[in-house]
Amino acid sequence: MNYHNYYPVDVVNGPGTRCTLFVSGCIHQCRGCYNQSTWSPSSGHLYTKEMEDQIITDLNDTRIKRRGLSLSGGDPLFPGNVESVFNLVKRVKEECPGKDIWLWTGYLLSELSPEQQQVVDFVDVLIDGKYEKDFADVRLEWRGSSNQVIHRFDLK
Repeated sequence: MNYHNYYPVDVVNGPGTRCTLFVSGCIHQCRGCYNQSTWSPSSGHLYTKEMEDQIITDLNDTRIKRRGLSLSGGDPLFPGNVESVFNLVKRVKEECPGKDIWLWTGYLLSELSPEQQQVVDFVDVLIDGKYEKDFADVRLEWRGSSNQVIHRFDLK
């Protein structure tokens, strides 16, 4: 898996202060997408164990009270990303108590493969659906177009 950007301190992509990882790779290629540079799975930087370790370290850094991790892209559920994203979300839940995970995907919850669903099983909030330029609305919270749905899961 590749990633395009990592922000250890982010206040835009989800509530509170968060760590945000923008992965590379997206098959949806939505018209009007503001992040087209992430579509190619080979764009950006190679995602490594060191990068994953840095995310865990940042989430546990007590100097900045981070609420959780946001995963966007590209698409974290792009087939080439699923294994690495699964390992990351599982690790966050095991090693970062109290941190939530938000994930944006162009896939619909109802159409996820079993492997993609395994990732979502560790996610607290899923924003699903392709960005639809015709339904774009800047007043929407956490989503770009009104067809996208925010799913909140009660994880323990």
